[in-house]
Amino acid sequence: MQHWYSDGLRFSCTGCGGCCTGEPGYVWVNRAEVKALADALGLRGEEFERQCVRTVGIRKSLIERANGDCVLFDAKTRKCRCYDARPRQCRMWPFWASNLASPAAWKETAEHCPGCDRGRLVSYQAIREL
Repeated sequence: MQHWYSDGLRFSCTGCGGCCTGEPGYVWVNRAEVKALADALGLRGEEFERQCVRTVGIRKSLIERANGDCVLFDAKTRKCRCYDARPRQCRMWPFWASNLASPAAWKETAEHCPGCDRGRLVSYQAIREL
């Protein structure tokens, strides 16, 4: 099956922090990610969960501040406080299924993410591996 992005897509993170802020949503985390995030912040797992995680049904998500910013986003530096340990969902941005559903969906994503359609070409294979 041929995908509309079979020739790859351009993306280079600008570090703007836009994907970590604004609209409400969920950043799903599993046990291993919670541990890695807690370790990155120098916290025990239970302490990290108390401060940064909420339960949604049977799943866990990072907490958002009232303005929609991720709890791990530092508004002063405009960076994630534990970028190197960020969850898989964050590592996959902008190559989420919803953004890849159609050229129009990708275009809409690019209107909000300055790294889309710029920078290095990410191959179809690399996108699929994400």
